[in-house]
Amino acid sequence: MSGEAPAWHGVGRHIGLWVLAIALIFAAWKLLLVVTGLPSYVIPTPGAALGVIFGNLGLMKQLSWQTISETFYGYVAGAVIGFVLAVVMGQIRIVHRLLYPALITSQAVPIVAIAAPLVIIFGFGLTPKIIIVAWIVFFPVVVNVLDGLASVDQDQVNLARLLGGTQLRTFMIVRLPACIGPLFSGLKIGASYAVTGAVIGEWTASSHVGLGTYLLTANSQMNTAGVYGAMLLLTAIGIGSFLLVLVAEHFATPWRSRMTAPAYFGGSVPTPAIHHPAASKPAAPALTAQQKV
Repeated sequence: MSGEAPAWHGVGRHIGLWVLAIALIFAAWKLLLVVTGLPSYVIPTPGAALGVIFGNLGLMKQLSWQTISETFYGYVAGAVIGFVLAVVMGQIRIVHRLLYPALITSQAVPIVAIAAPLVIIFGFGLTPKIIIVAWIVFFPVVVNVLDGLASVDQDQVNLARLLGGTQLRTFMIVRLPACIGPLFSGLKIGASYAVTGAVIGEWTASSHVGLGTYLLTANSQMNTAGVYGAMLLLTAIGIGSFLLVLVAEHFATPWRSRMTAPAYFGGSVPTPAIHHPAASKPAAPALTAQQKV
């Protein structure tokens, strides 16, 4: 039965499709070079780009770890701030009316323009990069969670209050589950763009070398293979971040993919047998020959 399938079955299928898509991209890359005949200093072969990565594996690990650290800290900060802000705005109407226009305005400012004042205020350390990544991540989280809270059935809220539920209890039981799906939608969008914020931060406020600064250096040296190698690593970080959020969503919302309780919640819950009322009545005794007469 599909309800008894392992919890990781759907996740594995998605990851397999991702791997197939990446293989198709590499095949299209190679086919483009064969068809157009572009020289290697314009577009290197996939093997040349991968050769830069594996030929300088120690350096690439160090650069990747720096960029991953900036992406992770900024992503967590942006997700937490966005969720808390959305909950406050969803619960207090006046706060929603005051802050929502300010949030829209904040996203109208180009990220590169924000980076320069952050360097002046916080210097060239890790803080400006974290703020830039958080700036990118928190907005989709706020918008999606607000939409989730707005879609809550008011009849369910009223019923919870009639049954004696406090405001906090009603929020935990009714409102919070309704915004889990939209929350993960915002988290997936933020995961895709978080590494972009880290690269912009490295370009404008770099005291530690990461993949973004390496990409600029390789570009200035006409090291095309190095540029594409850094691009591949940055793409891998973005895809990996998205897949991690996808896995977390699968386990946090098991009702989307199965009808029974998953194994990590105590095993599958068997479907209760449905008994018809007539089936529970005792059978009538057979009539004797005299009774029939």
